[in-house]
Amino acid sequence: MSRVETAPVGKTVSWLPPLDGGTLLMVLLIGAMGFYILYPLALILLNSFNVATIAEPPAYGLQAWKDAFSEAGIWRSLWNSVKIGVVLQVIALPLGIFIAWLLSRTNIFFSNALEFGFLISFILPPLATTFGWMLLLDPSTGLINMWLRKIPLLGGLNFDIYTFWGIIWAHVMTHGVSTKVMLMTPAFRRMDASLEEASRMSGASSLTTLIRITAPAMTPVIVVVFLLSVIRIFSSFETELLLGVPWGFYVYSTKIVDLARQEPPLVNQAAALGSVILLFLITFIPVQRRLIARRQFTTVTGQFKSKVIDLGIWRYPATAFVAFVVFMLDIVPVLSVLGGSFMTRFGFFNLPRTWTLEYWHMALNDPRILLGLKNTLIVAGSAAIFGVIIFSLIGYVLVRTKLPGRGVLDSICWLPSAIPGVLAGLGLLWMFLGTPIFRPFYGTLFLLVIASVLGGVTLATQILKANFVQLGKELEEASRMSGAGFWKTYFTVVLPLMAQTMVLVGVLKFMFASQHTSGIILLATSESRTLSLLALDQVAAGYREVASITVIMIMALTLGVALIARSFGLKVGIRAD
Repeated sequence: MSRVETAPVGKTVSWLPPLDGGTLLMVLLIGAMGFYILYPLALILLNSFNVATIAEPPAYGLQAWKDAFSEAGIWRSLWNSVKIGVVLQVIALPLGIFIAWLLSRTNIFFSNALEFGFLISFILPPLATTFGWMLLLDPSTGLINMWLRKIPLLGGLNFDIYTFWGIIWAHVMTHGVSTKVMLMTPAFRRMDASLEEASRMSGASSLTTLIRITAPAMTPVIVVVFLLSVIRIFSSFETELLLGVPWGFYVYSTKIVDLARQEPPLVNQAAALGSVILLFLITFIPVQRRLIARRQFTTVTGQFKSKVIDLGIWRYPATAFVAFVVFMLDIVPVLSVLGGSFMTRFGFFNLPRTWTLEYWHMALNDPRILLGLKNTLIVAGSAAIFGVIIFSLIGYVLVRTKLPGRGVLDSICWLPSAIPGVLAGLGLLWMFLGTPIFRPFYGTLFLLVIASVLGGVTLATQILKANFVQLGKELEEASRMSGAGFWKTYFTVVLPLMAQTMVLVGVLKFMFASQHTSGIILLATSESRTLSLLALDQVAAGYREVASITVIMIMALTLGVALIARSFGLKVGIRAD
């Protein structure tokens, strides 16, 4: 006869593990991040089947999907996004590989200064660079086109920025090349030179060695950069909004905004369009995370040899080429925006009065610009402060603890890297309008802060994780042996040691929040618009000279905060005195 085990009288049997402080912390983090990231995405998928308006009781059906995909413009916008992404990678990826190789593996002149130039391009707001090239390549008033029309032998050559190839050019000149150079140059620099030397001893040229030896050896990092770029296909917004919408060229992100901002708003159709991309991303994210997690490959061994390639006479044209690219990425668009803010009409030098301060006077006395500056400081500053605190705690828990659920939390933190800003903004729009308790917050700066903190979650968490891995455990163990608990050790020992990294992450968060528009354009009202959104409105209204000043304010704000934070960061944390 089988024996039945019974619990002692007065005691209960629990199948759950004891809920200690660490487990409770993990539950809170997973719950908070899951609600913050996953719940808005679930609302997008759910409401794509909701045929009722937001204020009405939900009624589910397939009408939104039928309406959305019966319109040819929906499929065309998806195809346009894919087409831009493919063409851009075909151009930018080989160019980025070649420049990264020149900077890290050859003896070109001023390599450190030129590499810093690509960092400046990475820092510049995409809106500023795009707007600068708009002023130069406008088919009617663009400065370059006006100069070309004066050259008789060119037969009226005219470059139109408002075309498909104009959009590609703007992407290359913003972050299309600079991001790839910044990501690949350090990996190229750490590569062992032995294989390259063997190739050259076999009679191969430097270019042949690059194509047949160096690039294949760097395949893992190139694949990672390519995957990140593919994910970003659906994130681009400002460039397509400024250069595509005027002639009816829509991509995924601009189409969602167009649907959501119509009268009446077609938010259900926008949710259906977003759900298609969301389903694609759900299958793509595990592949991206697995490949990035395996990005470590052997290029530095006990036999490591670092040696640059002597280009010989090609050193001069190679340096000139990289310098020219930096000049086009940094100097040309910045000078264009600055010049546009001081000209009576940009590009027209034959007017009775070419230069004026009138637009600066208008801008500095415009209450909308001052309000936008105030909103930008509040949103970007809050995102930087709260983002650093939250993500440093997440990074610490992922690296320093062995709590169950770390894999789930890490996966949730990877998810935002594959969520386009417009899609995240649409999810938050549904959450705040569709949930009664959150509805009063719609249109407030609080909602913009929430959306801005979400941007850059993956990058911030991974930077902090990498630095926690490098940080020894001895001081933390000494603190706990002295009687300090988890929180006291974290705030009095860990955070001071990580101060410089946290300043860096805070600057990145501030830059992201002050520059980007895709994640907040559906959430802002006239009273909560930031400078970046205001600049888009000014361009759409035809006030380009005033928009130049707004863009200059964005550039000055981000650069100023970066310089101040760098000065402050050098004085905190671990210093070499």
